[in-house]
Amino acid sequence: MDVDSVICLVSVALLWGLTNPFLKTGSAGVDDIKRSDPFRQAVSQTVFLATRFRFIVPFLLNQLGSVLFVVSLGSTDLSLAVPLVNALSLVITSVTGQLLGERLNKVTVMGMSLVIAEVSVCVYANRSV
Repeated sequence: MDVDSVICLVSVALLWGLTNPFLKTGSAGVDDIKRSDPFRQAVSQTVFLATRFRFIVPFLLNQLGSVLFVVSLGSTDLSLAVPLVNALSLVITSVTGQLLGERLNKVTVMGMSLVIAEVSVCVYANRSV
């Protein structure tokens, strides 16, 4: 994998990981919307989210990460790109969430450690082939 591909994948992980906690906080209150039928429920929730600046900005940045990810798949090995981006995104999301006041428990830390170990094995195995 070349340097440009790594930069692209790390950028995707940063965009996804940094925006996930902001999507969560920006969508606060959407579950409180109750309508009589499913269609009106969906429309009301969509309007609620579409009119919240705190949701729209992270959403658009997150989608930019998705576009960048699809573009990067053309030049990277899929079996390496997907676990690498997902693992980095998980770690970045957890750290960002903690910086925003969420608590990081032992199970989450253990899970992140296992995911990082798994990605390390994938990277090593891909390098050896």
